[in-house]
Amino acid sequence: MTARPPLRRPRLARPSPALLVLLAATAALYLWDLAASGYANQFYAAAAQAGSASWKAFFFGSSDAGNSITVDKPPASLWPMALSVRMFGLGSWSILVPEALMGVAAVGVLYATVRRSAGRAAGLLAGAAFALTPVAALMFRFDNPDALLCLLMVCAVACVLRALEGAKTGWLLAAGLCFGLGFLTKTLQAWLILPPMALLYACCAPTRPLRRVGQLLLAGLVLVVSGGWWVAAVELWPKGSRPYIGGSQHNSFLELTFGYNGLGRINGNETGSVGGGGPAGGGGGGGGRWGDTGLGRLFGSDMGGQIAWLLPATFVLLLAGLWLTRRIKRAAESADTAADAVDTAADAVATRRRMAFLAWGGALLMTFGIFSFMSGIFHQYYNIALAPYVCAVVAIGAVVLWERTERWASVLLAMVTAGTAVWAYVLLERTPQWLPWLRWVVPAAGVAAAVGLLAVRRAGSKLPARAVGALAVASALAAPLAYTLNTVNTAHGGSIVTAGPAVRGAHGGFPGGGKRQGKGRQAGGFGAWGGQAQRAGKPEAAGGRGLGGFGGPGGFGGPGGPGGPGGPQQRGGSGGMGGGMGGLLGGQKVSAAAAAALKRDAGSYTWAAAAVGSQNAAGFQLATGEPVMPVGGFNGSDPSPTLRQFQKYVKDGKIHYFIATGGERGGGGRGGRGEGGRGYSAQITAWVQAHFPKVSVGGTTLYDLSRGEGARS
Repeated sequence: MTARPPLRRPRLARPSPALLVLLAATAALYLWDLAASGYANQFYAAAAQAGSASWKAFFFGSSDAGNSITVDKPPASLWPMALSVRMFGLGSWSILVPEALMGVAAVGVLYATVRRSAGRAAGLLAGAAFALTPVAALMFRFDNPDALLCLLMVCAVACVLRALEGAKTGWLLAAGLCFGLGFLTKTLQAWLILPPMALLYACCAPTRPLRRVGQLLLAGLVLVVSGGWWVAAVELWPKGSRPYIGGSQHNSFLELTFGYNGLGRINGNETGSVGGGGPAGGGGGGGGRWGDTGLGRLFGSDMGGQIAWLLPATFVLLLAGLWLTRRIKRAAESADTAADAVDTAADAVATRRRMAFLAWGGALLMTFGIFSFMSGIFHQYYNIALAPYVCAVVAIGAVVLWERTERWASVLLAMVTAGTAVWAYVLLERTPQWLPWLRWVVPAAGVAAAVGLLAVRRAGSKLPARAVGALAVASALAAPLAYTLNTVNTAHGGSIVTAGPAVRGAHGGFPGGGKRQGKGRQAGGFGAWGGQAQRAGKPEAAGGRGLGGFGGPGGFGGPGGPGGPGGPQQRGGSGGMGGGMGGLLGGQKVSAAAAAALKRDAGSYTWAAAAVGSQNAAGFQLATGEPVMPVGGFNGSDPSPTLRQFQKYVKDGKIHYFIATGGERGGGGRGGRGEGGRGYSAQITAWVQAHFPKVSVGGTTLYDLSRGEGARS
C-alpha cells in the first residue's frame, strides 16, 4: 500500500513573507511612542473610561458613568477602547492600541483585496502607500471614530468585490454588515460609498437581474438590522432613564443622524453646532468657517499634505485602467481545450481588474466629490476615508500599465511618475523651513525614474527594470513617508489634529486648528484649541493668533491638551468668550490637588463634579476616574441639563462640585436657549455663582454644591 503524501496548504493560504514584513512594519510605525499623545482626544477617551466603569454607559456611549449625556456619535468606535480599558486599566496604551491594531488590519485587508485583483506587487504597493499616508498614520494613532470607520469601509469594498466574482450572496451580506456597523460608528458618513457599491453590483454581478435585486434587498436588510437595532433601542427606551443624546437639540438620535451629523454636514445648516448652527457662509464657490469648497479643496494648503500626494496620479491611473479594461468577457463555465482555459483565465483576471477599478474608483469619486463641496463641518483628518481608495487605484493602475508592452503605456507611466514627484515638490514647498533638501531630492528622483522607465522598457532588461521601478515607487512615497515620520514623532491632543509639519498659508478645517512646533511655538496663526504639539522638552503654553477672532487670549480658546495621567500636559490659549467654548477642542490640565479634591467623597455622589462642555469635563474625569457631568455636551450648547434639572440634581445631593472653566458665559444652540436668549449653561453658571461658595484648589476654581443656600433651595 502506497503511503499518501502529506497534505500541503494551498499556496494562496500561506501568508507571504512580504506581507508579514509589511504588517510588522505597519504595527511598529503605528505603535511607536504611542503613549506620547496621552489620551489624545479626551472627549472620546473619557467616554471609553465611562464605558469601562458602567455597562449602561458602554451601551449608550455616554460621556460619563453617571449617564448624563452621550457623545455626539453612535458608540461602536468606543466599544473596543472601553473593553480594553476594562481589561487593562485606564491609560494611553489601553485607549490607543486598539486604534493602531485597526490600522494594521486595514492594511492587511487592503493588501489581500488588491492582490486578488492585480497580484502581489500591487497588493504590497497599495498596503505600503496606505500605511504611509500621513492622515492614516495620524488617525490610526488617535481615538476618533475614523479609524474603525476606515477599516469597515475597506472591508465593505473587499466584500463587494468578492461577491462580484460569482454573485456570491454571503459576501454581499457581509458587505451589508460592514455598512451597518459603519453606521453605528459614524452614522451617515459610512454610507457615502453605498450608492456606487450597490449600483456596481446591480449592473455587473454575473447572475440574472432579478436575482441581483433579491440579493441587494437581502443585503439591505442585513444593513438595516446590523445598524438599526441600537437606534431602535435608543429611540424606544424611555427618555427619563437613559442619557441625553449629545449633539441633538430634542434628545433624539434620529435628529442627530439627519441633522447635526447628517444633512447639516452637507449644507452647513448645523443646529447646535459651534456658533449655534446656520449656514457656514459663502456661496457659489464655497467658503465660510469650514474652509473653501470646490474641486481644489483637497489640494489646498489645509488638506494637501494630509492626502493629496497621490491624488493627481490616482485620477490619471483610474482613467487609464478603465480604458484598458473596457473590453471584457464573462468567464466561461467550462473550457474545451487548453487554449480555451487560458483565455477563460485571462478573461477572469481582466474582469476582476475592471471590477476593482469600478469599485475603488467609485468609492473614490463619491467621497472626493462630497468632501470637496460639503459646506458643513469638515476637518483635515476626515481625509482618511479617501486613503484606501487612492492607494488601491494607484497600485492597480500602476501594475496594469507596467504589464503593458505598448510604447504609450510606458510613456504614460513615466509621466505619472514624474508628475507625482513634481507635485510632491509643490506640497513640500509649503513647508520651506522643514527638510528643505527633500523638495529637491524627490523631483530629481522622480524625473530620473521616469527617464529610466522609458529607457529600460526599450532595452527589455528585467533587472534594471525592477531597479527603476523601485526608484519610481521610492520617489512617489518619499515625501508622504517624511510627513508620516513627522506625524508619529509628534504628540497630538485635542479635537482638531493634522498630520505632518505646520504648513504655510493653511487656515485649517476650523479656526483654532493650529499646529505647535518646537517649544510650544504655534505656526500658521490658527489659535490654540488643541491641534498638535511637537515634543521638545517640556510642553509649554502656546497662545497663537486667532483666525477671525477665534483662539488665543481674548478669543474662544481654553486650556487644552491631554492632561491628566498618561499624557503630556499641553495647553492652548487662555481666557475666552464662553458659549461652552472654553476648552472646546482640548481637555483641561488638572492639578494633583484639584484631582484629589474631586475624588474625596466621590462615592457619595453620582457625579463628582460638573463642568460646561465635554472637553472641560473630560480632563477632570480622566484625571480622577470619577464621573464628571459635561453640561451642554461637546459644544456646551445642548439643552442638557436644563437649569431646573440641574437644581434638582443638586438638591438630591447628586453633584458635589461645579468646576469654573472660563467657558460658561455663552448660550446654547437652537432649542437650548432659555429666557432672554441665554443658554442653559449660562443660566446654570449664574445660579451656581450666586448661591454657592467657591474655593481655589491647585489653580482650579470649584463651587461646593453641597454647601450654600442653593443646596437647600
